Amino acid sequence: MISASPSRLPFPNLLKEHPDAVAAIACAVLVFLGWQALNLGWIGAALFILTAAYVIGGFESAREGLTTLWQEKELDVDLLMIVAALGAASLGLWRREYYLMVDGAVLILIFAISGALEGYAMQRTERSIQGLMSLTTDTARVMRNGQEQIVPISALKIGDRVLVKPGELVPTDGLVMEGFSTLNQASITGESIPVEKTIGDEVFAGTINGNGALRLEIHQPPESNLIQRVIRLVQQAQTEAPPSQQFIERFERGYARLIVIAGILLGTLPPFLLGWNWEDTIYRALIFLVVASPCALMASIMPTLLSGIANGARHGILFKNGAQLERIGQVRAIAFDKTGTLTTGKLQVVDVMSTQKSTDRLLQVAAALESLSEHPIGEAIVQAARQQNLTWVEAVNGQAQAGQGMTGEIDRQIAVVGKAAFVRAQAESVSKTLTDRSQQWEAEGKTVVWVAYGGEVLGIIAVADTVRPAAAQAIARLKRLGIEQIVMLTGDNSRTARSIARQVGVDRIYADLLPEDKVDAIRQLQKQYQTVAMVGDGINDAPALAQASVGIAMGAAGSDVALETADIVLMGDRLERLEGAIRLGRRAQGIVKQNIVFALSFVVILLIFNFAGNITLPFGVLGHEGSTVVVTLSGLRLLKG
Repeated sequence: MISASPSRLPFPNLLKEHPDAVAAIACAVLVFLGWQALNLGWIGAALFILTAAYVIGGFESAREGLTTLWQEKELDVDLLMIVAALGAASLGLWRREYYLMVDGAVLILIFAISGALEGYAMQRTERSIQGLMSLTTDTARVMRNGQEQIVPISALKIGDRVLVKPGELVPTDGLVMEGFSTLNQASITGESIPVEKTIGDEVFAGTINGNGALRLEIHQPPESNLIQRVIRLVQQAQTEAPPSQQFIERFERGYARLIVIAGILLGTLPPFLLGWNWEDTIYRALIFLVVASPCALMASIMPTLLSGIANGARHGILFKNGAQLERIGQVRAIAFDKTGTLTTGKLQVVDVMSTQKSTDRLLQVAAALESLSEHPIGEAIVQAARQQNLTWVEAVNGQAQAGQGMTGEIDRQIAVVGKAAFVRAQAESVSKTLTDRSQQWEAEGKTVVWVAYGGEVLGIIAVADTVRPAAAQAIARLKRLGIEQIVMLTGDNSRTARSIARQVGVDRIYADLLPEDKVDAIRQLQKQYQTVAMVGDGINDAPALAQASVGIAMGAAGSDVALETADIVLMGDRLERLEGAIRLGRRAQGIVKQNIVFALSFVVILLIFNFAGNITLPFGVLGHEGSTVVVTLSGLRLLKG
C-alpha cells in the first residue's frame, strides 16, 4: 500500500494558496449539513455544525470589519453582516426557532464567497508580475580588466561593458558599442519584424538577440531599464482603485452606519416614545437588522455577474471577474494593439512582381538563398515557394551582408537578394516599373525584397504582417454597437500603422510607441471617454491592459503576461467575440439595476411593516430570504443565450 506524504497532499496546498475559497466551500457544506440536521430533529448536532459554519465562514469578514472599526473608526458591511447574523442566531436560540441560525449562516456564506473572489483577483495580479519578471535574466556577462565575468544584474554600474551572445536575452538596457545583429523586440515594442541594431543603437532588456554578438555599454541604472518600468506600471495600474470601486466602498460604509444607528435607535426609543415593552422593542430591532441586511443587495449583483461569466465561457469569452463583465457594458472607446491582435503577427508574402512571365523563377532563386538564412523575412519567402510546390537548386557560398541582404551562387551564377540599393548595385539595369511598384508597396507598409540572378533583376517580393480576416468586420460591428472611438496602438512605424488602419477601419492611430507610451494613450482616452477597453496580446501591452478600464487579451496568440494581466480573454483569437462580450455586459448591467431596485423596494416594504408592528420574525426572514431568491433567479436569466 502506497501512502502520500503530507507535503504532497493536495488539500494543504489548496488551503495555503486559496484559503478564502476553502473557507467558503467549508461554510457552504456546513450550512447544508446543519439544515439537514434540523430537518431530522438533531438539534444539538445542528447547533454545533451551524456554529462551526459561523466561525469558519465569518472569521475573515469579522476580522476585516473589526479592523476597519478599530483603525479607521468606520463601520462597513462586513461588520453589519456579522451583527445581523449573530442577531438572527440570538433570536433563534431565544425563541427556539433554530432555523433562524440557518438564515444567519447564509448571510455569512454570501460574504465568504465574495471574499474568495477578491482573493483570486489579488493572486492573479501577483502572477502577472511574476510573469513579467521571468523575462529578465539574473546575471550579465561583463568585460572587466580584459576578462569575461558573470555578475548579478544588481551589480552592474553605468559604464560597464556587457557581452550578449547570439540567441541570448539582453540582460539590461544599453547602447551598442561593437557588433551588428537583429533583435526580436516584439515582447517590448510589438514590432512584427526583428530590428537591426548596430553601433550607437539602444537595445532593451528582455529582447532576444539574433545571430550576431553585441557589446553593450550600460548608460542607465539597471533598475531603470524598460522591462522594470513595465513591471512598475502594471503594479501601479492594477492597485489603483477605479472611481466606481471607491463609490461602492463609500456606499457600503454609509449604508452600514445608517442601519446600525437606526437599529440602536429602534432598540432603545420606542419604550419611551411609543410605550412599547422592552421585549417587543428588542424583537423589532433584531428583525430590523435581519430584514435590512444587504443580503438581497449582494444577491442582486453576484449571481447575475457569475451567470454572465458562465454564459461568456460557453461562447469563448473568459471574464476573470464579475466587475469587468459589468464594466465592459459601459465601454465608450476601444484601443487595439496592432501586431498579433488586428494582424496575425506572422510575416507572409503578400505581393510578387516578376520581370518574366512567371514568378516561379523569381521565387526559386529567392528561396534558394533565403533557405540559408534564419531571418523571418526569409522564412516567409521559403514558405511561399513551398506552398506553390516549387523546387530549387541549393545555393552555395552564401554570405550575409549585415543589414543589406545575401549573396550566393546558383548553378555557378551570382544570385543576390535583399534591399533595393544592395541588389541594384549588382545588376545591369532596373526597370522604372519595378521601382515605382516597390515604392508603392513600401508606402503601404510592406517590406520589399529585391532579387537578382546573373546580373539581371528578376523582380521584387513584398512581405507583410497580414490583417486578421475578421478584423474589419469586427470593428464595423463595434461601431454599429455605438462605440464612439476605436484607435490602434502600435510600436511599428506610422507608415505600416496607416496601412493596417485603412484596411480595418479604425478611427485613429498612435505609432512608434513604447509600453509606457501606450499607457499614456489609454489615460488620454480615459479623460475623454471615461470607460476605455484595451485589446492586446503581447508583453508590451501588459501595462496598457492593466491601465485600461477593461483589459482584453487574445487567448491563442497572447503572451502569458498579457493573459494574466487582462480582465477578459477572447479564446481562439476571435475578435468578433468582442461584440458579444459588450452585449453581454450591457445585459448584465440592466439586470443588476433591475435587481437593485427590486431589492431596495422590498427592504423598504419590510421595514414599513416592521415599524407598523405587523410583521413577525418568521415572516421577516421569509420576506428577506424570498427577495434574495427572487433576485438570484433574476440574475440566472443571463445563463440563457
